[in-house]
Amino acid sequence: MRLAVVGNPENRRVALFAAAAQRAGLPAPEVFGWREVLRDGRVPGPGTLVRVDSPGENAEVDTLLRELGSGRPAVPAEHGEIVGAAAAFAGLRAALARVEAGGGTLLNSPADILTMTEKPRCHALLTARGLAVPPALEPVHDYASLRAAMARAGWGRVFVKPAFGSSASGVLALATAGRRVTAVTSAELSGGRLFNNLRVRRYDAEPVIASIVDRLAPDGLHVERWFPKAALNDRVLDLRVVVIAGRARHVVVRTSRSPMTNLHLGNARGDVAAVRAAAGEQAWAAAMRTCERVAECFPGSLQAGVDLMFRAGWRDHAVAEVNAFGDLLPGVLVDGLDTYGAQIAAIRGAACVS
Repeated sequence: MRLAVVGNPENRRVALFAAAAQRAGLPAPEVFGWREVLRDGRVPGPGTLVRVDSPGENAEVDTLLRELGSGRPAVPAEHGEIVGAAAAFAGLRAALARVEAGGGTLLNSPADILTMTEKPRCHALLTARGLAVPPALEPVHDYASLRAAMARAGWGRVFVKPAFGSSASGVLALATAGRRVTAVTSAELSGGRLFNNLRVRRYDAEPVIASIVDRLAPDGLHVERWFPKAALNDRVLDLRVVVIAGRARHVVVRTSRSPMTNLHLGNARGDVAAVRAAAGEQAWAAAMRTCERVAECFPGSLQAGVDLMFRAGWRDHAVAEVNAFGDLLPGVLVDGLDTYGAQIAAIRGAACVS
Protein backbone atom coordinates (compact mmCIF):
# COMPACT_ATOMS: atom_id res chain seq x y z
CA MET A 1 0.00 0.00 0.00
CA ARG A 2 1.55 3.30 -1.12
CA LEU A 3 0.34 6.35 0.71
CA ALA A 4 0.88 9.98 -0.23
CA VAL A 5 -0.16 13.28 1.30
CA VAL A 6 -0.69 16.56 -0.50
CA GLY A 7 -0.12 19.13 2.20
CA ASN A 8 2.26 21.60 3.76
CA PRO A 9 5.25 19.49 4.90
CA GLU A 10 5.88 21.65 7.97
CA ASN A 11 2.30 21.33 9.20
CA ARG A 12 1.45 19.09 12.14
CA ARG A 13 -1.49 17.63 10.22
CA VAL A 14 0.94 15.98 7.81
CA ALA A 15 3.18 14.83 10.64
CA LEU A 16 0.31 13.31 12.62
CA PHE A 17 -1.00 11.36 9.62
CA ALA A 18 2.50 10.09 8.82
CA ALA A 19 2.99 9.03 12.45
CA ALA A 20 -0.32 7.14 12.41
CA ALA A 21 0.71 5.27 9.27
CA GLN A 22 4.06 4.31 10.75
CA ARG A 23 2.47 3.16 14.02
CA ALA A 24 0.33 0.82 11.91
CA GLY A 25 3.44 -0.64 10.31
CA LEU A 26 3.09 1.17 7.00
CA PRO A 27 5.83 3.10 5.23
CA ALA A 28 5.83 6.85 5.78
CA PRO A 29 3.60 8.55 3.19
CA GLU A 30 5.34 10.47 0.45
CA VAL A 31 4.63 14.17 0.93
CA PHE A 32 3.77 16.38 -2.03
CA GLY A 33 4.01 19.96 -0.83
CA TRP A 34 1.35 22.42 -1.89
CA ARG A 35 4.18 24.72 -3.03
CA GLU A 36 5.36 22.10 -5.52
CA VAL A 37 1.83 21.28 -6.68
CA LEU A 38 1.21 24.96 -7.40
CA ARG A 39 4.62 25.86 -8.81
CA ASP A 40 5.68 22.72 -10.64
CA GLY A 41 2.55 20.59 -10.99
CA ARG A 42 4.19 17.75 -9.02
CA VAL A 43 1.39 15.42 -7.89
CA PRO A 44 0.97 11.77 -6.83
CA GLY A 45 0.62 9.24 -9.62
CA PRO A 46 -1.36 6.05 -10.25
CA GLY A 47 -1.19 3.27 -7.69
CA THR A 48 -1.07 5.72 -4.76
CA LEU A 49 -3.68 6.34 -2.06
CA VAL A 50 -3.70 10.12 -1.68
CA ARG A 51 -4.76 12.17 1.31
CA VAL A 52 -5.38 15.81 0.38
CA ASP A 53 -4.71 17.98 3.41
CA SER A 54 -5.30 21.63 4.16
CA PRO A 55 -3.30 24.23 2.23
CA GLY A 56 -3.79 26.66 5.13
CA GLU A 57 -1.30 28.13 7.60
CA ASN A 58 1.28 28.85 4.91
CA ALA A 59 1.61 32.40 3.60
CA GLU A 60 3.42 31.46 0.40
CA VAL A 61 0.82 28.83 -0.50
CA ASP A 62 -1.95 31.35 0.14
CA THR A 63 -0.31 33.79 -2.28
CA LEU A 64 0.18 31.09 -4.92
CA LEU A 65 -3.46 29.99 -4.63
CA ARG A 66 -4.69 33.57 -5.08
CA GLU A 67 -2.42 34.03 -8.07
CA LEU A 68 -3.62 30.82 -9.69
CA GLY A 69 -7.24 31.69 -9.00
CA SER A 70 -7.08 35.26 -10.22
CA GLY A 71 -4.65 34.78 -13.10
CA ARG A 72 -2.51 37.70 -11.98
CA PRO A 73 0.23 38.41 -9.42
CA ALA A 74 -1.02 38.56 -5.82
CA VAL A 75 0.35 40.75 -3.05
CA PRO A 76 1.42 38.63 -0.08
CA ALA A 77 -1.02 39.03 2.80
CA GLU A 78 0.13 40.31 6.15
CA HIS A 79 -0.11 37.88 9.06
CA GLY A 80 -3.79 37.26 9.77
CA GLU A 81 -5.02 39.45 6.93
CA ILE A 82 -8.37 38.51 5.40
CA VAL A 83 -7.98 39.01 1.66
CA GLY A 84 -8.73 37.31 -1.64
CA ALA A 85 -10.82 34.40 -0.36
CA ALA A 86 -12.68 33.94 -3.64
CA ALA A 87 -9.43 33.95 -5.64
CA ALA A 88 -7.88 31.45 -3.22
CA PHE A 89 -10.92 29.19 -3.63
CA ALA A 90 -10.64 29.38 -7.41
CA GLY A 91 -6.95 28.53 -7.06
CA LEU A 92 -7.79 25.57 -4.86
CA ARG A 93 -10.24 24.30 -7.48
CA ALA A 94 -7.55 24.46 -10.17
CA ALA A 95 -4.93 22.88 -7.90
CA LEU A 96 -7.24 20.01 -6.95
CA ALA A 97 -7.88 19.37 -10.64
CA ARG A 98 -4.11 18.95 -11.08
CA VAL A 99 -3.99 16.49 -8.18
CA GLU A 100 -6.92 14.51 -9.55
CA ALA A 101 -5.38 14.37 -13.02
CA GLY A 102 -2.30 12.69 -11.56
CA GLY A 103 -4.18 9.40 -11.38
CA GLY A 104 -3.85 8.62 -7.69
CA THR A 105 -6.79 7.25 -5.70
CA LEU A 106 -7.97 10.16 -3.58
CA LEU A 107 -9.18 9.61 -0.04
CA ASN A 108 -11.14 12.87 -0.21
CA SER A 109 -12.49 13.89 -3.57
CA PRO A 110 -11.98 17.40 -4.99
CA ALA A 111 -15.73 17.74 -5.54
CA ASP A 112 -16.40 17.04 -1.86
CA ILE A 113 -13.63 19.35 -0.65
CA LEU A 114 -14.91 22.21 -2.79
CA THR A 115 -18.53 21.75 -1.73
CA MET A 116 -17.64 21.67 1.95
CA THR A 117 -15.49 24.77 1.55
CA GLU A 118 -18.14 26.84 -0.26
CA LYS A 119 -20.62 27.62 2.50
CA PRO A 120 -23.67 28.61 0.41
CA ARG A 121 -23.32 25.53 -1.77
CA CYS A 122 -22.82 23.23 1.22
CA HIS A 123 -25.82 24.72 3.01
CA ALA A 124 -27.96 24.22 -0.11
CA LEU A 125 -26.89 20.57 -0.39
CA LEU A 126 -27.68 19.82 3.25
CA THR A 127 -31.03 21.58 2.92
CA ALA A 128 -31.88 19.55 -0.16
CA ARG A 129 -31.07 16.33 1.71
CA GLY A 130 -33.45 17.27 4.53
CA LEU A 131 -30.73 17.86 7.11
CA ALA A 132 -31.22 20.35 9.93
CA VAL A 133 -29.41 23.63 9.22
CA PRO A 134 -30.26 27.19 10.27
CA PRO A 135 -32.26 28.95 7.56
CA ALA A 136 -30.25 31.25 5.30
CA LEU A 137 -30.98 34.65 3.82
CA GLU A 138 -31.14 35.34 0.11
CA PRO A 139 -27.74 36.35 -1.32
CA VAL A 140 -26.51 39.74 -0.09
CA HIS A 141 -23.70 41.83 -1.57
CA ASP A 142 -23.04 44.54 1.03
CA TYR A 143 -24.13 45.83 4.44
CA ALA A 144 -27.11 47.72 3.06
CA SER A 145 -28.50 44.67 1.26
CA LEU A 146 -27.82 42.57 4.38
CA ARG A 147 -29.93 44.86 6.56
CA ALA A 148 -32.67 45.00 3.94
CA ALA A 149 -32.77 41.19 3.68
CA MET A 150 -32.87 40.87 7.48
CA ALA A 151 -35.80 43.29 7.60
CA ARG A 152 -37.71 41.35 4.92
CA ALA A 153 -37.12 38.08 6.78
CA GLY A 154 -37.98 39.60 10.16
CA TRP A 155 -34.69 38.43 11.63
CA GLY A 156 -32.95 40.52 14.29
CA ARG A 157 -29.98 38.21 14.84
CA VAL A 158 -27.82 36.50 12.21
CA PHE A 159 -24.42 35.00 11.64
CA VAL A 160 -22.63 36.63 8.72
CA LYS A 161 -20.04 34.25 7.26
CA PRO A 162 -17.58 34.68 4.40
CA ALA A 163 -18.62 32.32 1.62
CA PHE A 164 -15.12 30.80 1.61
CA GLY A 165 -13.40 30.68 4.96
CA SER A 166 -12.53 28.72 8.06
CA SER A 167 -11.57 29.13 11.71
CA ALA A 168 -14.28 31.81 12.20
CA SER A 169 -12.20 34.18 10.07
CA GLY A 170 -14.42 37.15 9.23
CA VAL A 171 -17.53 35.69 10.88
CA LEU A 172 -19.81 38.20 12.62
CA ALA A 173 -22.58 37.45 15.10
CA LEU A 174 -24.80 40.41 14.25
CA ALA A 175 -27.75 41.61 16.34
CA THR A 176 -30.14 44.48 15.74
CA ALA A 177 -32.76 46.03 18.02
CA GLY A 178 -34.40 49.14 16.68
CA ARG A 179 -31.63 51.58 15.79
CA ARG A 180 -29.07 49.65 17.83
CA VAL A 181 -26.64 47.32 16.06
CA THR A 182 -23.96 45.15 17.66
CA ALA A 183 -21.51 42.62 16.25
CA VAL A 184 -19.26 40.08 17.93
CA THR A 185 -16.34 39.00 15.77
CA SER A 186 -12.63 38.28 15.65
CA ALA A 187 -12.30 40.59 12.63
CA GLU A 188 -10.40 43.84 13.12
CA LEU A 189 -9.88 46.83 10.85
CA SER A 190 -6.37 48.23 10.94
CA GLY A 191 -4.67 50.61 8.55
CA GLY A 192 -7.41 50.22 6.00
CA ARG A 193 -7.06 46.42 5.96
CA LEU A 194 -9.05 43.62 7.58
CA PHE A 195 -7.46 41.05 9.90
CA ASN A 196 -8.53 37.95 11.78
CA ASN A 197 -7.50 38.63 15.36
CA LEU A 198 -7.28 35.93 18.01
CA ARG A 199 -9.24 38.14 20.40
CA VAL A 200 -13.01 38.22 19.96
CA ARG A 201 -14.38 41.75 20.31
CA ARG A 202 -17.72 43.52 20.34
CA TYR A 203 -18.53 46.45 18.04
CA ASP A 204 -21.38 48.85 18.74
CA ALA A 205 -20.62 51.48 16.10
CA GLU A 206 -22.68 50.74 13.00
CA PRO A 207 -20.26 52.47 10.58
CA VAL A 208 -17.46 50.14 11.73
CA ILE A 209 -19.69 47.07 11.43
CA ALA A 210 -20.82 48.18 7.98
CA SER A 211 -17.22 48.71 6.89
CA ILE A 212 -16.23 45.19 7.96
CA VAL A 213 -19.17 43.63 6.11
CA ASP A 214 -18.51 45.72 3.02
CA ARG A 215 -14.86 44.62 2.96
CA LEU A 216 -15.86 40.96 3.20
CA ALA A 217 -18.72 41.14 0.70
CA PRO A 218 -16.80 41.19 -2.62
CA ASP A 219 -15.54 37.66 -1.90
CA GLY A 220 -19.07 36.44 -1.11
CA LEU A 221 -21.21 36.20 2.01
CA HIS A 222 -23.44 33.53 3.53
CA VAL A 223 -25.91 34.68 6.18
CA GLU A 224 -27.79 32.33 8.51
CA ARG A 225 -30.36 32.97 11.20
CA TRP A 226 -28.79 32.95 14.65
CA PHE A 227 -29.23 29.50 16.23
CA PRO A 228 -29.41 29.81 20.05
CA LYS A 229 -26.85 27.29 21.30
CA ALA A 230 -27.19 25.16 24.40
CA ALA A 231 -24.99 26.05 27.37
CA LEU A 232 -23.42 24.40 30.39
CA ASN A 233 -21.78 26.22 33.29
CA ASP A 234 -22.61 29.59 31.69
CA ARG A 235 -20.70 28.76 28.50
CA VAL A 236 -22.39 28.18 25.14
CA LEU A 237 -21.19 25.11 23.29
CA ASP A 238 -21.14 23.16 20.09
CA LEU A 239 -19.48 19.97 18.89
CA ARG A 240 -16.85 19.10 16.34
CA VAL A 241 -17.68 15.56 15.29
CA VAL A 242 -15.32 13.70 12.97
CA VAL A 243 -17.10 11.07 10.89
CA ILE A 244 -14.70 8.42 9.57
CA ALA A 245 -15.79 5.74 7.10
CA GLY A 246 -19.42 6.60 7.83
CA ARG A 247 -19.21 6.45 11.61
CA ALA A 248 -19.33 9.42 14.00
CA ARG A 249 -16.32 8.67 16.15
CA HIS A 250 -14.24 11.47 17.60
CA VAL A 251 -16.01 14.35 19.36
CA VAL A 252 -14.75 17.57 20.90
CA VAL A 253 -16.97 19.96 22.83
CA ARG A 254 -16.09 23.60 22.20
CA THR A 255 -17.26 26.07 24.86
CA SER A 256 -17.19 29.85 24.95
CA ARG A 257 -18.53 32.93 26.70
CA SER A 258 -18.99 34.53 23.26
CA PRO A 259 -20.93 33.26 20.23
CA MET A 260 -17.62 32.11 18.69
CA THR A 261 -16.64 28.65 19.96
CA ASN A 262 -13.51 27.99 17.87
CA LEU A 263 -10.81 26.75 20.21
CA HIS A 264 -8.00 28.82 18.69
CA LEU A 265 -9.84 31.96 19.86
CA GLY A 266 -8.99 31.24 23.48
CA ASN A 267 -12.02 29.04 24.13
CA ALA A 268 -12.01 25.80 26.10
CA ARG A 269 -12.77 22.16 25.49
CA GLY A 270 -15.78 20.93 27.38
CA ASP A 271 -16.70 17.58 28.90
CA VAL A 272 -18.23 15.26 26.29
CA ALA A 273 -19.83 13.06 28.97
CA ALA A 274 -21.46 16.08 30.64
CA VAL A 275 -22.91 17.30 27.35
CA ARG A 276 -24.13 13.82 26.49
CA ALA A 277 -25.83 13.56 29.88
CA ALA A 278 -27.42 17.01 29.54
CA ALA A 279 -28.74 16.23 26.07
CA GLY A 280 -29.92 12.73 26.98
CA GLU A 281 -29.13 9.54 25.11
CA GLN A 282 -31.96 9.87 22.61
CA ALA A 283 -30.96 13.42 21.59
CA TRP A 284 -27.28 12.51 21.53
CA ALA A 285 -27.88 9.49 19.30
CA ALA A 286 -30.01 11.61 16.96
CA ALA A 287 -27.24 14.21 16.74
CA MET A 288 -24.61 11.60 15.91
CA ARG A 289 -26.89 10.12 13.25
CA THR A 290 -27.27 13.58 11.75
CA CYS A 291 -23.49 13.87 11.51
CA GLU A 292 -23.33 10.50 9.77
CA ARG A 293 -26.06 11.58 7.35
CA VAL A 294 -24.04 14.72 6.61
CA ALA A 295 -21.03 12.56 5.75
CA GLU A 296 -23.22 10.51 3.40
CA CYS A 297 -23.61 13.67 1.32
CA PHE A 298 -19.88 13.42 0.57
CA PRO A 299 -19.37 9.83 -0.62
CA GLY A 300 -15.92 10.53 -2.01
CA SER A 301 -14.46 11.42 1.37
CA LEU A 302 -13.09 9.06 3.99
CA GLN A 303 -13.69 11.64 6.69
CA ALA A 304 -15.57 14.87 7.36
CA GLY A 305 -15.58 17.25 10.30
CA VAL A 306 -19.12 18.27 11.24
CA ASP A 307 -19.86 21.25 13.50
CA LEU A 308 -23.10 20.47 15.29
CA MET A 309 -25.12 22.75 17.58
CA PHE A 310 -27.66 21.69 20.20
CA ARG A 311 -30.39 24.27 20.68
CA ALA A 312 -30.77 25.94 24.07
CA GLY A 313 -32.95 23.61 26.11
CA TRP A 314 -31.57 20.62 24.16
CA ARG A 315 -34.81 20.38 22.16
CA ASP A 316 -33.18 19.82 18.80
CA HIS A 317 -29.95 20.41 16.89
CA ALA A 318 -28.59 21.83 13.65
CA VAL A 319 -25.46 21.59 11.54
CA ALA A 320 -23.35 24.77 11.51
CA GLU A 321 -20.70 23.77 8.97
CA VAL A 322 -18.92 20.84 7.35
CA ASN A 323 -15.13 20.87 7.24
CA ALA A 324 -13.07 19.06 4.63
CA PHE A 325 -9.99 19.41 6.83
CA GLY A 326 -11.73 19.19 10.19
CA ASP A 327 -10.02 16.10 11.60
CA LEU A 328 -7.28 17.80 13.63
CA LEU A 329 -8.33 16.84 17.18
CA PRO A 330 -5.05 16.32 19.06
CA GLY A 331 -5.27 13.97 22.01
CA VAL A 332 -8.80 12.73 21.32
CA LEU A 333 -8.73 8.92 21.24
CA VAL A 334 -11.45 6.40 20.46
CA ASP A 335 -10.57 2.73 20.94
CA GLY A 336 -6.99 3.88 21.43
CA LEU A 337 -6.82 5.65 18.05
CA ASP A 338 -6.71 9.33 17.19
CA THR A 339 -8.51 10.60 14.09
CA TYR A 340 -5.54 9.79 11.86
CA GLY A 341 -5.07 6.32 13.31
CA ALA A 342 -8.77 5.61 12.77
CA GLN A 343 -8.46 6.64 9.14
CA ILE A 344 -5.44 4.39 8.63
CA ALA A 345 -7.39 1.52 10.20
CA ALA A 346 -10.30 2.20 7.84
CA ILE A 347 -7.96 2.25 4.85
CA ARG A 348 -6.36 -1.03 5.86
CA GLY A 349 -9.76 -2.60 6.47
CA ALA A 350 -10.97 -1.57 3.04
CA ALA A 351 -7.79 -2.94 1.47
CA CYS A 352 -8.31 -6.29 3.20
CA VAL A 353 -11.94 -6.49 2.05
CA SER A 354 -11.02 -5.71 -1.56
